[in-house]
Amino acid sequence: MEFLAEYASFLAKTATLVIAILVVLSALAGLRGKGRRKAGGQLQVTRLNEFYKELRERLESGLLDKAQLKALRKQQAKGEKKNKKGKAQEPGRVFVLDFDGDIKASATESLRNEITALLTLATPRDEVVLRLESGGGLVHSYGLAASQLARVRQAGIPLTVCIDKVAASGGYMMACIGEKIISAPFAVIGSIGVVAQLPNINRLLKKHDIDVEVLTAGEYKRTLTVLGENTEKGREKFQQDLDITHQLFKDFVARYRPQLHIDEVATGEVWLGVAALNRQLVDELQTSDEYLSGRARTANVFHLHYAERKSLQERIGMAASGSVENAVVGLWSKLNRLR
Repeated sequence: MEFLAEYASFLAKTATLVIAILVVLSALAGLRGKGRRKAGGQLQVTRLNEFYKELRERLESGLLDKAQLKALRKQQAKGEKKNKKGKAQEPGRVFVLDFDGDIKASATESLRNEITALLTLATPRDEVVLRLESGGGLVHSYGLAASQLARVRQAGIPLTVCIDKVAASGGYMMACIGEKIISAPFAVIGSIGVVAQLPNINRLLKKHDIDVEVLTAGEYKRTLTVLGENTEKGREKFQQDLDITHQLFKDFVARYRPQLHIDEVATGEVWLGVAALNRQLVDELQTSDEYLSGRARTANVFHLHYAERKSLQERIGMAASGSVENAVVGLWSKLNRLR
């Protein structure tokens, strides 16, 4: 046991030293960066046609012998040449965006820059495809994300939303803006509702003779609290606010999806893709891969991603976090091995 204690102490000292060095470097980076402009980002553009073409060619190379492959390439070259001659105008463009939503809709910052960029070039002949994955989150955050997508509709550019896994609550608020919503058969769709919950520990505090003073200016500045004593009047006002938000949510969805029987689907329930299609929450059952590979046959497909540049301080912070985690995991595994 003495050996284990000494070994644990050595690992702890080593981890502490590493963390201390990283903290010092982070502080120096912070001082160095004071007064400087915040680091921006960069728009990355990838042509997905080449991606699909490479997948096909790799498979063909693996399945066919040299003679067959040579004949196929010759045939493909003739077909491409014939298609170019037969086309009076350039094929349309498809701009692909991704939104992987957390509770704060943090991906909105990248989305707004991607949309701003594509709106400088896109025309009604083009199409925007959003691959959306989100279970929802804060109302104001997803409201802003949905407003970014509304810019595409307002510009008269066709917007298609593809859902492979989930678009619920705030996620469906975004999805409903699409002129066409495509869902995988088992994707989770819906949850047109509003929820709020918070603990209240007032009775626990009273039990230990701890008083909490909550002072407000304005009758409804505070309705429900975590520490103070909640009143029936406060609960009623809180519920009223939820009902108002829910009605706004319903009106928003109904404006973009007038074919819905909104009161039947705005119950907070969720449905899998097949059932969602029957309720007209989505328009087609398909995966995003199937849809985009099909579009790549007739259009130029571009994936846009706005990548934020992280400052030196942020990178050091991430490294410090990783080092702490690795040190803890390493110490735990070593001790378990020595037991």
